[in-house]
Amino acid sequence: MKGFLGTWAGFGPDLNLLLQIAMGLALLAGALLARAKRYGAHGACQSAVLILNLFLIASVMWPAMHRQVLPKIPARLNRAHYAIATVHGLLGVVAEIFGLYIGLVAGTNLLPPSWKIQRWKFWMRIELALWWMALAAGMATYFIWYVHSARR
Repeated sequence: MKGFLGTWAGFGPDLNLLLQIAMGLALLAGALLARAKRYGAHGACQSAVLILNLFLIASVMWPAMHRQVLPKIPARLNRAHYAIATVHGLLGVVAEIFGLYIGLVAGTNLLPPSWKIQRWKFWMRIELALWWMALAAGMATYFIWYVHSARR
């Protein structure tokens, strides 16, 4: 065992897993802030999660994806080991980019008015659902790569 969670993961993946779960919960808390009409706190909470996630993508997830998964695509997509990691990566990229777009539209005037969204609640719920699907796929990836593989 290598990781502090008692798995075959190293420090980075272990810490990333815990931070991703915490960020998922923070996004739910941010949704509650919006529901309470505390939009400034909501925006700060959601923006902090997006920025922290960019750092985690760049420092932990992208290097692992680039080193361990991308070289095996498409040849090994029929194996859960690679398929779930690929789904996680795709969902995560979509969720992060869409979250950044929402943040730019909501918090800045950098985008032209024609790019602005109208149905905020609908699109933010879509974003939250995307994020949680990516989180679930990430937790499955962690389990398959570092817990299940170690049992063999």
